[in-house]
Amino acid sequence: MSVGIEAINAYVGRACLGVRELFEARGLDARRMANLMMERKSVNLPCEDPVTNAVNAARPLVQALSPAEREKIELVVVGTESGLDFGKPISTYVQDHLGLGRRCRSFEVKHACYGGTAALQTAAAVIAASPVPGARALVIAADASSVAARATYWEPSQGAGAVAMLVGNDPQVLALDLGANGYHSFEVMDTLRPRPDLEAGDSDLSLMAYMECLVHSFRAYRERVPAAELTTSFDHLVFHTPFAGMVKGAYRRLRRAESPAAPAEIDADFATRVEPCLRYAVQVGNIYSASLYLALCSLVDHVPLDAPKRLGLFSYGSGCASEFYSGVVTPAGRRRSAERGIAAAIADRYPLSLPEYELISDLSLHRMAGVRDHAYDTSAYVDVYERQFAGRGLLVLDKVVDFHRRYRWS
Repeated sequence: MSVGIEAINAYVGRACLGVRELFEARGLDARRMANLMMERKSVNLPCEDPVTNAVNAARPLVQALSPAEREKIELVVVGTESGLDFGKPISTYVQDHLGLGRRCRSFEVKHACYGGTAALQTAAAVIAASPVPGARALVIAADASSVAARATYWEPSQGAGAVAMLVGNDPQVLALDLGANGYHSFEVMDTLRPRPDLEAGDSDLSLMAYMECLVHSFRAYRERVPAAELTTSFDHLVFHTPFAGMVKGAYRRLRRAESPAAPAEIDADFATRVEPCLRYAVQVGNIYSASLYLALCSLVDHVPLDAPKRLGLFSYGSGCASEFYSGVVTPAGRRRSAERGIAAAIADRYPLSLPEYELISDLSLHRMAGVRDHAYDTSAYVDVYERQFAGRGLLVLDKVVDFHRRYRWS
């Protein structure tokens, strides 16, 4: 029985900032722009958090289901590294605001940027083992960056958003190749969030760990699938994308290790089989646990799919865990993705001025984990809110009362 992603949608935020503008304002070395390969990044408003990102990504998928189909959602799992409580999972808020039934498993998983893949693979295993016809899972990868990395080279790459996936037995967006998975994990302190207001780590160490994991997880995949060849077994490749330039360097490393060729040949292969997965990331930035799945959306939306195509996917999370796995996408899957209008949503974001961005960043400290009481007054950024949220039926954070988060529809 097939299992995988039946439908997918991304919430890419409603505001953005130009990366070049941020480089200039922070006095960062403009020569590093070329390696970053980014143009804009999405920015959450202070009334947004991982819950609102998750719900706003998932709601269109849930609304497209009939009442009977919604009742078949037996699992809601959220992958995130932006948890809001040491005990209460984000998934409880998500289940409530999507109006899902109570006969449902609900939990949150965490492993840095690998969390989305941990959630997807767990849900796929549950659905594959279920004897219930038509059982489905709702998987959401959702994160919200803090302002802790202000004035560092991390800041320009930090995006905002979530990707929601409906997992079931009609997986036209991505039918997983069950059992075709390669893993590589070990302990390393490359990036970490020891407090809600602090992100720390070693960027060079993180890059090296990512590249090592890419090579070794692919080799582990090939042990499971001995006939697999990097250059011939996959029509396209999809990578976790902290920033696009990192993927380009990592793919060169993988080709040198597994299938050496002249630099021009590798670059041409990258442009054909990998680059389409980066186009949304160039405009949105790193959305952590959802990054790989935004890359999947980007690839599906930007390559010809006149027949089923096999994809190789690489997931990495700092700390670290990694996985290389594969699956098949179909022309029907592309049509389903196109219905969500992700490219149009990216184009429709509000372009923040630098003073607006600074204000929003300062106020965003109040949405982080650990806030006991707070009311989220949008008057300080009323122009952005009125243009991008008011009347659009998006979930926003209204207040926190004795640690309990209260939300409302815009």
